[in-house]
Amino acid sequence: MRAAFVVFDQMTALDFIGFYDPLTRLKSMDFMPGFQWQLCSFSDIVFDNQALRFLPDSVGRSLEGFDLVVIPGGHGTRSLQHNAEFIAWLQTAAAVPLKASVCTGSLLLGAAGFLRNKKATTHPKAYPELERYCRRVVDARLVDEGNVVTARGVSSAIDLGLYLVERLADRRVRAEIAAQMDYPFFTGPEEGANRSVPVPRT
Repeated sequence: MRAAFVVFDQMTALDFIGFYDPLTRLKSMDFMPGFQWQLCSFSDIVFDNQALRFLPDSVGRSLEGFDLVVIPGGHGTRSLQHNAEFIAWLQTAAAVPLKASVCTGSLLLGAAGFLRNKKATTHPKAYPELERYCRRVVDARLVDEGNVVTARGVSSAIDLGLYLVERLADRRVRAEIAAQMDYPFFTGPEEGANRSVPVPRT
């Protein structure tokens, strides 16, 4: 299992860390010892919106061949959705079987054509921007459309990461990772944005 975690200038760090932490625990907690990931970018050095620096493992290389691609959101998405070279790079992930986004990362999935005829969500303030890219914008914490999963605002990154753990492994593994993270609430796909469901303890 190979995952590409996309990073870019002016992303929101919590969007990234929210999914990164639970997903990488698949390996560190020995549920999926073969789980591998790379930080993939279109530029050599990446700074989040507070100047925190990220050093990508892969720069400008095709995303084809990964099993999972996850994209955070942030202010940078507003310009990158109109950057033809960046979007062409994202489109190399067309054959990747599972793609996901947090917050305004869905604008990038949409600009790449991955949300066509699908339901999707994003940060509530970006709903109007997302409408052009998808069949319907859904006010939900997570929206699962099979090969694409989108998450709402910043903190939903944790829910997305745990849900992807469930997709890649199972509910038991998701619950054990959530317990290790001391994360007591989990909202599944298309649940109401303000509804939290306790994670079963094992």
